[in-house]
Formats: sequence, C-alpha cells, structure tokens
Amino acid sequence: MRFLRRNAADTDAPATESTDQVADSTRSTGKGRPTPKRREAQGRRSGPVPPPPRTQREAFKRMRGNKVSKEERRAAATERRQRMMAGEDKYLLPRDRGPVKAYIRDLVDSRRNLMGLFMPLAILVFVALLTPSLAVQRYATLATTFMLIAMVIEGIVLGRLVTRKVRAKFPTEPIKGLSIGWYSFIRASQIRKLRVPKPRVKPGDAIK
Repeated sequence: MRFLRRNAADTDAPATESTDQVADSTRSTGKGRPTPKRREAQGRRSGPVPPPPRTQREAFKRMRGNKVSKEERRAAATERRQRMMAGEDKYLLPRDRGPVKAYIRDLVDSRRNLMGLFMPLAILVFVALLTPSLAVQRYATLATTFMLIAMVIEGIVLGRLVTRKVRAKFPTEPIKGLSIGWYSFIRASQIRKLRVPKPRVKPGDAIK
C-alpha cells in the first residue's frame, strides 16, 4: 500500500533542517570577536623576564632587536657603564663577579704596588727606543730589566698574600691559588684611575 510509504524528500527534510540549525547555533555561539593576528598574539604573549646581558655586545644586540632610539641606547649604555664602575655585581663581567673577586680587588686597591707603574714604564721604554742616543737606550733597557724583575717578585708575593687571606675569609669556597694570583697581578698592574670597577677603598685602608 503506497500510503504507508514516506517520501524520501519528506524524510530528509527534517534532518537537513536540524543540521542547518546546529550550524547556525554554532556560528552564533562563537568567540564573538575576530581571530587576532600572529604579530598581535606574540606581542601580548607573556613570559619570564630575560636575564641581564653578560657582555656589552649582547646588550647592543638586544637593543637593536627592540629598535630603540639612539638617545635611549646612549642613556642605557651610560647607565650600565656607571653601574659597572660602581661595582654592581650583575653589571660586571663574569670574571669580576662574586664576593670573592670583590674582596680581592679591595685587598689589591688598599696597597701601593710597584706594578702600577707597568704601563708608564712600557711607554717610557718605547720613547727611549725611538731616541737616537745609544746611551739612553742602554740605560732605559737596564732600568726596565730591574723594574720588571722587581714587579715579578712583587706579583708573586702579592698573589700568595691575597690567596692566604681569601682562603681564610671564604673557607667554603673553592680557591685556586694560580687564578687568584693572576687576577691580583692584573688588577695591581693597572693604573689606579683606569681600574674597572673603580676602587672602593683608599691606599692604606685596613681590609678584614
């Protein structure tokens, strides 16, 4: 009997209508806002604060990436320079960081060292070699030889003294005598006004 059969169009119509309603409801219950662009999403993305730059070159690269102005770069460089000269630990080079190195610098800066004349002596020898007088060159070479021997002896004595005091001050720290001695020698051989960071103590001050 044909009146018991349903038409195929009548059967599929409700399913089609329900599918359209689901799609419409899905579109109506969406985010309600346009999808942000990738650049905007990355700009709003939060994360951990990057560590401070360890070298000046790394700081320049980071500033170039941020595209700051020349005035801002100069101001930032000046501020870092001032903080480094003041001895703030996070602005120092890795070789100068830590309480052990700060204590070594104080020990060296509290002394008047003959090694501080190393650079002026090198300039004097260079000038003497340019003079046409052989006598001046001979006396300059002789004086330089004695000065260098005295500086080497002073450097060895200073290195042992500083190493002994550092080990007594920091008994739990791994102290290498050769490394401490070399660091002390390099610090003492520099002109006091050119030392980085600047000396915190005056010559003659007692360092405990």
